[in-house]
Amino acid sequence: MLGLLLLQVLASCLWLGHSEVVKNFETCPQFFYAGTTPNDALNPKKPAWICQRFRNLYHYATLYDRVRKIPVYSAYKYQPVEKKRPQGWWFVEPQLIDENLNLKDMETESLLIKQHKITLDDIKESQAVLDDYRGLKDLVHGHLSPSGHMDDTVSKMATFTLTNIVPQNKSLNDGQWRVYEHKTMSENTKGCTTTYVITGAVAEYTTVDEERVKTPSHIWSAACCLVNEEPRKAWGAIAENDKNEVEELSLGKLEERLTKLYGRTVTLFNNACPRK
Repeated sequence: MLGLLLLQVLASCLWLGHSEVVKNFETCPQFFYAGTTPNDALNPKKPAWICQRFRNLYHYATLYDRVRKIPVYSAYKYQPVEKKRPQGWWFVEPQLIDENLNLKDMETESLLIKQHKITLDDIKESQAVLDDYRGLKDLVHGHLSPSGHMDDTVSKMATFTLTNIVPQNKSLNDGQWRVYEHKTMSENTKGCTTTYVITGAVAEYTTVDEERVKTPSHIWSAACCLVNEEPRKAWGAIAENDKNEVEELSLGKLEERLTKLYGRTVTLFNNACPRK
């Protein structure tokens, strides 16, 4: 009996040790209103559920497409604080390389290669790398969970991981999408106690480099605003990735649009969030 108990404890410890790349975000439900994640319509063929961890804290959650090597969406709480954009480096997710790596936080490519005897090819098998984004033409690193929506320097740094990035049209990223992220979101969230956000990308079949990283056809975002603990309003936005235009619409209309794009019925938030 004691031996069986010890085995159960050991199995539990092993599971907890690998909890950052998980299933259904059971380790970080706090980034979804009422713990309700988008339905399976958005799931790619080879998904990875990532609780984005940096410096021993979770900062947001990402559903990652291992085949297209871009995130499907990132979910977070909107908590903007005016601080200088952090200067630093880009991270990758070690547990996408090997679940048995005893590395819970995101790390840089150089650290993994120098200190943990991991090759660049090992990293490239599971995710995008820095080389994939070098020499982009009319495309830039497009954050799904933007640093400007985070509440402290560490959280802002945590958004600079390639598992949170898609190739985004430069004019859109620097233009109307930036207006939406900074001005529109600030106006829409006035009076909100908590705002939950899910921002995603619809993958297309064009590529950035050697058919590795897919360029999205659309970028979209949805938000659900709570006053105290009650959902009071919700909204969405969508943009074609080759145009500097953002369409603002209701949550319900955004879900309808995504349903057509994905070919499956899409539900983004808990049913309590208003659709009209």
